[in-house]
Amino acid sequence: MRRPDRGGAAGAARLPLRKSLAGRLLTVTALVASCSVAATAWLAVQTTSVAIRQEQGQNLKSDANIYNTLLGYAATHPDWDGVDTTVRDLALESGRRIVLTTPGRRPFVDSADSRSAGGGSSDDLLAQQASAVVDPRSVDTVLVPDAAKASADRVDPRAVGPFRLPAKEHDALRKAAAGRVECLSQMGIAADVVESPGGRPRVQFVSEETEGGTDSVTDRDMEAKCFAPYPVGPTATERKALSALNQLADACLKRQGRTAVKLNLDLSWDRSYAYGRDDAVSGAEDGLSDREAKALAAKKAEDAATAERKAASGGALDYAPAEIRDSAYDRAVANCVESARREQLTDYVAEPALLFIDGPGAAGVPGFDLSRANTARIAGVTALVLALTVGASVLAGARLVRPLHALTGAAQRMREGLDATPVPVPVVSDNEIGRLTAAFNDMAAHRARLEEQRKVMVSDVAHELRTPLSNIRGWLEAAHDGLAVPDPAFVSSLLEEAVQLQHLINDLQDLGAADAGALRLQRKPVRIDELLGQVAAAHQGLAETAGVTLTVLTPPPGTPHPPLLDADPVRLRQTVSNLLSNAVRHTPAGGTVTLRRYVTDPGDELAVEVSDTGSGIPAGDLPYVFDRFWRAEKSRNRSTGGSGLGLAIVLKLAEAHGGTVDVASAEGEGATFTLRLPTAESRKPEGPGRP
Repeated sequence: MRRPDRGGAAGAARLPLRKSLAGRLLTVTALVASCSVAATAWLAVQTTSVAIRQEQGQNLKSDANIYNTLLGYAATHPDWDGVDTTVRDLALESGRRIVLTTPGRRPFVDSADSRSAGGGSSDDLLAQQASAVVDPRSVDTVLVPDAAKASADRVDPRAVGPFRLPAKEHDALRKAAAGRVECLSQMGIAADVVESPGGRPRVQFVSEETEGGTDSVTDRDMEAKCFAPYPVGPTATERKALSALNQLADACLKRQGRTAVKLNLDLSWDRSYAYGRDDAVSGAEDGLSDREAKALAAKKAEDAATAERKAASGGALDYAPAEIRDSAYDRAVANCVESARREQLTDYVAEPALLFIDGPGAAGVPGFDLSRANTARIAGVTALVLALTVGASVLAGARLVRPLHALTGAAQRMREGLDATPVPVPVVSDNEIGRLTAAFNDMAAHRARLEEQRKVMVSDVAHELRTPLSNIRGWLEAAHDGLAVPDPAFVSSLLEEAVQLQHLINDLQDLGAADAGALRLQRKPVRIDELLGQVAAAHQGLAETAGVTLTVLTPPPGTPHPPLLDADPVRLRQTVSNLLSNAVRHTPAGGTVTLRRYVTDPGDELAVEVSDTGSGIPAGDLPYVFDRFWRAEKSRNRSTGGSGLGLAIVLKLAEAHGGTVDVASAEGEGATFTLRLPTAESRKPEGPGRP
């Protein structure tokens, strides 16, 4: 039977994570952390999303304003000279960095550069992609959504080029427009004079600004009477510019093999020109607004009716080729007009430029501030999470601390020498706290047993020392009084008592060194067969005197030699000698003591077995046979045993070698002690300073 596990509850199996204190703490912590993270993330997402939307809206509005301002400058100036003042004003207003570069990314204006335009800034500081391309001949409809509605060809309406009116022509048209407005006012029709980017005034009816303006024939007749006295046809400047634009468009159409077209001042064209329409009529419509054109609708309808009657009478109209009436012709004209307009504006607008806003090299990026409402929400959620965390921690802490307080009180009572009352085990004992409580109670009981054993051991040590000392004193007093003669028998008796006393002191010294960890071993390779032979020879005389047969079992021939032991041969002989002498002492005359060795099944241990045919050990005494000063015979008669330290020394020496010792016995059937030691191959290297 092996020695009982002295580790107690410490050697118990590890708890599953779901039952352990660490698992519960981890669950609570994970739950609180998850709630905290979820609440914080939700609040951060909500707050940040609103702030980002506001920031994006502000940035987009700011970008559109910057782009539109620079686009207007490019549309009204033939180059970028002098734009640095405008750029710095925009940068100061928006708080952002603005850079203009050539299409080749060569900066010529930088709001972060205090030098004049053209001072330049490093291309390495610019973003990989420009914020926009500033080109009045191709407006970015993302930053200026109304550009697509205002002009199908995406040319900025402020880019009028040669169509811009000089002061003299402007004043004449302004006077005529004012006369039309005055005439309409006298007829009860509200109208105002507005000017186009090129400087041409036109009449805008108030009813055009609301839904459902007047559109009856009577109104158109009244308006026509006011328009006729105040002609606002194309001026010399506009005719010249329109003629140049028409030539460019016709050249484009000619290259495609298509018929030329006549453009109106609003850059529209009419197919009636191709049908041989009177040029005077076309010219009369040039420069009219949509409302002004309606005033001539009656005349146009009359001309159309005349053409139909002529066709019905068999007359031939002067039609252009059939392909003009095809819709593809209109698309071709629109493309040519667009390209002609871009070509005509080349010398009147600035060259395209790349616009960079807030590149990586910007001085700063605008941020956003939390509103009071968002700040209050963050504070509220934080306080709630904190309260939940504190509450959960207090509840968990109280459940954990309560049994610890009980353990602390019991430890204090033990320190003061009072009897330690067992600590109540928690209801749920299969966890760390429950196991700790059980281990503490076991430790307290074990401590009480040790204290009792200590008292018994002191008594036993005093008894073992007193017996030989009393004998020595008695013989010496008898010799001193002349009652005993110091003959050889007298000296031999005193010597026997002194040797017994010396053995007891040596045993106590060995146990003390083992307890203090100061038991040093002089290890060397040991052949177990040689050591067993030496021990058997040394005890052969003692066995013969007791009438006991001592036998050493040897393996049959051909059996492999046992592995070497890495052990202290002196201490190992002492261990086997204690077992062997104990077996001889408890075996009656005629009995047998057998000594044998064998290799255990795994092959990493070598076992030495000492068995006898003596009286055996009762089952109730087996757990105590290795205790110090323990003897089955409580009277401690010298004739029935030694001091009770031999087997305790065997246990300590076995443990010092990294081995074990156990006993198997039945009362009246003898006993078998088995010493197991690791072989030299299986023994792990000892750490520094270890024996």
